[in-house]
Amino acid sequence: MVDVVLGLQWGDEGKGKIADFLTPRYDVVARFQGGPNAGHSLEMNGKKHVLNTLPSGVFHKGCINLIGNGVVIDPILLRAEIEKTIAAGADIKECLYISRKAHLILPTHRMWDAASESYKGEKKIGSTLRGISPTYQDKYGRYGIRVGDIQAANFKERYEEVKKKHLSQIKFYEYECDLDALEKEFFEAIEYLAQYKQVDSEYFINDLIKQGKKILAEGAQGSMLDIDFGTYPYVTSSNTVSGGACVGLGIAPKHINKVYGIFKAYCTRVGSGPFPSELDDDLGQYLRDKGHEYGATTGRPRRTGWLDLVALNYAIMLNGVDELIMMKADVLSGLPEVNVATGYKVKGETSAQLPHTYNEGEVVPQYTAYAGWQEDLTQITEFDKLPQTFSDYIKSVEAAISTPISIISVGPDRAQTILR
Repeated sequence: MVDVVLGLQWGDEGKGKIADFLTPRYDVVARFQGGPNAGHSLEMNGKKHVLNTLPSGVFHKGCINLIGNGVVIDPILLRAEIEKTIAAGADIKECLYISRKAHLILPTHRMWDAASESYKGEKKIGSTLRGISPTYQDKYGRYGIRVGDIQAANFKERYEEVKKKHLSQIKFYEYECDLDALEKEFFEAIEYLAQYKQVDSEYFINDLIKQGKKILAEGAQGSMLDIDFGTYPYVTSSNTVSGGACVGLGIAPKHINKVYGIFKAYCTRVGSGPFPSELDDDLGQYLRDKGHEYGATTGRPRRTGWLDLVALNYAIMLNGVDELIMMKADVLSGLPEVNVATGYKVKGETSAQLPHTYNEGEVVPQYTAYAGWQEDLTQITEFDKLPQTFSDYIKSVEAAISTPISIISVGPDRAQTILR
């Protein structure tokens, strides 16, 4: 009864639009990992909405939206997001449920994140500085504070204990910040969030499964940023693959039904880390500008490159993808030729597998060139009306990855979506 929708590249694949597009088929949308570093963009009737922590079903009346236990929550940012989403017309009070087991991002987590990243200098990971990694470190170090702890009589005492620990670590980095201002805003946000429904989410979602409700589990970031299977150490701090839905929501693997995998017709990446098919040239800048490849949350320019089928096949395998969804094919319109990385040369040897680790110059992509399409795709609504060169490109990609592409996005709006 639970379908999963997630990204197959380095994030920013367009998960927000697709989760929003798929939501009418479901009773529940549940976020299962990540934090407010995620930026899911939805565009409806010409208006853009960016969600960071809220599930992408919040604009659909009657849909239950659950923030699962695998998510880390910044109360300050979540409050601002809720207020902005209510102003845009969403009925958050009725539809939102928050797991008591979700961990809280404290003001000192954000300070710790910024201090640690600054200390790394040229070796920095490319963190969004939102406190995500330190919060997950505390979670697995069994030192975290969870949403359900807010109601505990000793909440303030526990907060001060964790704060003291963080400040001792931050002192090492010689980092300073106005903690008093952050704390004031934090405790005001805690009070604000108290009005929303907090649930034991593992019981809550399994009860919905027993009722026969249709559930869409929504991932954040992308499979190539998975803490175990991504391009480590340049990864996020949670499991972004489909298996993460089980632990991030408290559901058994037998309940997972279909897995939707989302990928762009080209690749992008934010921050540091390996990117074999990167275009660090004028063509890369052209894709960045035409595709509006700037972070929905941070505004940072994304690195751009050709579609990488070695990485895509790897992500399909890890996630057990049933159906693929191709995004931003319209951005490639007008190019005389479209390249696809169909293999790697690793230390001089041809390979169809990702290496354990990447060293500069060690992985060289091997490209196959396809004829480009000149036509504007943004107004096309039926697959058989697509240009022949584009249809041929899709069929070639499908053959290489042995997985059907069932949805093609040709623009940011809900309506610019072609079902095959």
